Amino acid sequence: MTTPALLPLSGRRIPTLSPGASSFPHHRATLRLSEKFILLLILSAFITLCFGAFFFLPDNSKHKRFDLGLEDVLIPHIDSPKEGKHASGQVVIHGQGGHDEHRHREEEESLRDKIRADHERALQEAKEKLRKSREELQAEIQTEKNKVMEDLKKKDPGPKPLPPVPMPKVVSVSDGEPPEPDVKEKRDKIREMMKHAWDSYRQYGWGHNELKPLAKKGHSTNIFGNSQLGATIVDALDTLYIMGLHEEFKDGQEWVEQNLDFGVNAEVSVFEVNIRFIGGLLAAYYLSGQEVFKLKAVQLAEKLLPAFNTPTGIPWAMVNLKSGVGRNWGWASAGSSILAEFGTLHMEFVHLTYLTGNPAYYQKVMHIRKLLAKMDRPNGLYPNYLNPRTGRWGQHHTSVGGLGDSFYEYLLKAWLMSDKTDTEARKTYDDAIEAIERHLIRKSNGGLTFIGEWKNGHLERKMGHLACFAGGMFALGADGSPDDKAGHYLQLGAEIAHTCHESYDRTVLKLGPEAFKFDSGLEAVAVRQNEKYYILRPEVIETYWYMWRFTHDPKYRQWGWEAAQAIDKYCRVSGGFSGVKDVYSSNPTYDDVQQSFFLAETLKYLYLLFSSDDLMPLESWVFNTEAHPLPVLHLGNITLPGSEPAQR
Repeated sequence: MTTPALLPLSGRRIPTLSPGASSFPHHRATLRLSEKFILLLILSAFITLCFGAFFFLPDNSKHKRFDLGLEDVLIPHIDSPKEGKHASGQVVIHGQGGHDEHRHREEEESLRDKIRADHERALQEAKEKLRKSREELQAEIQTEKNKVMEDLKKKDPGPKPLPPVPMPKVVSVSDGEPPEPDVKEKRDKIREMMKHAWDSYRQYGWGHNELKPLAKKGHSTNIFGNSQLGATIVDALDTLYIMGLHEEFKDGQEWVEQNLDFGVNAEVSVFEVNIRFIGGLLAAYYLSGQEVFKLKAVQLAEKLLPAFNTPTGIPWAMVNLKSGVGRNWGWASAGSSILAEFGTLHMEFVHLTYLTGNPAYYQKVMHIRKLLAKMDRPNGLYPNYLNPRTGRWGQHHTSVGGLGDSFYEYLLKAWLMSDKTDTEARKTYDDAIEAIERHLIRKSNGGLTFIGEWKNGHLERKMGHLACFAGGMFALGADGSPDDKAGHYLQLGAEIAHTCHESYDRTVLKLGPEAFKFDSGLEAVAVRQNEKYYILRPEVIETYWYMWRFTHDPKYRQWGWEAAQAIDKYCRVSGGFSGVKDVYSSNPTYDDVQQSFFLAETLKYLYLLFSSDDLMPLESWVFNTEAHPLPVLHLGNITLPGSEPAQR
């Protein structure tokens, strides 16, 4: 048998067979390859053991000494006391005589003893753990968790508390009970409706943004993103407080304390979150004095600030609460921001600066005002669309209803909230209302005053339910009007209130449609099917309340009671209140949504309508566009941080 010639050990073994040789040498070569593989495994395991020992030894200095000890064992010494060469020629460092070797051996033995003791102690602890009950183990784990949390708190105390500021001097909230028994009975009915709406949400939609009262489950829309932020809870807090429903208010407060988290990956509407959440939290704070509401409002406001990071400072319509990335609605004109959205931040942001001392909030909204003041306005009107990149108007569409409404409201209320010192806001409001009256307000053939919409040089003779708030705005702004026109604007408010009442009265359900026309012989009536719905909106009742406060004409309470009865009859279901799809149908179908603004606005305005005037007096409180009351800031001639004195 021919023996195969093998390459040196360092190379691969390749057998060389003579002709006619059997295949046995091939098997033997295979066997030798396996032996090498086993040797390599043993060598790698040994190296791993050495490295493992190195990394797990508890003391750094002992690592080095143990390394030397191993080296002394593995590498033959030569006679040189400090340096020598291995047979291969490699220079190595040796120990310094027998004394060092003895010391190294002692240290190694001591180290082994320590490792053995640690091992035995760990085994003993494990045995003791196994003897304990599940409850005892859970208690120990919780104790350890608490200790870790305490250590973290010591290292990172968290956000600093907000600076203390004096609470505005406001008139105390009385119960506002009316002296007339029949009015009190109506007010009690409104409170009962609020209880039904809240209790239904509490039972079926708790923590969700809104409620589906027929399906009896939670509901949400894209304005709140994809997270459960409890919009109905925050929106309803001040209504509960004003109505004296303090147990319900306490439930809401506990949810806010324990569950309201703004660090979520959710893209929300800056406008809606501002008026509902920040407005709701600030109102709850001012009414109750509970610090948690102020803290949550400031936390949320910080999350909204990145929306202002645009070339012009005009904020995006939406912002992601986690990433801070903003964008505009896809349907808005050429990527524009919307007048009613970026123009409805002033009240809340001024209060944020007042409460925190941080001028950033005030500066953001004042920048918007100053930018608008420099721009040309077609016919003195403000178009509804403004591009935040270029600072130019989008489509020339002006409305006092949707897309424009609350911009004008906040100009007036900025003046009122400043204790009538922000004369720049008042002047801007007066100029805007003058242009609106000249170009948008008309009388129908039947004598109804309405507010149309201006579209590319043409007046559309259509008025939306949202525009019905303007009757109350005109009445609220009557006092202080230029050229002694207070009586004129109070009368204009009354005419708008009458028109909006007619839009209710001309339906089967006595509830107003979303929009109504004034042409082709039809007046205050919806024509299109997609404008015949009522989604529990508050604007008409809001105007009734303001008109009642300024005139005490009993018809406003009568009209409000008609609306309340219609809502209770046609919108009430076992699981709450729902909007209806057709107010002209005697058998309406439901949209199955209990809007958060129904509790924040509609029921609050009805309750105030049947309360005495000492409940939330208008000399002391200004209501934001979501009906959240904020106190008048009696600042006199003192300007807010970072602001400039207003000029008229």
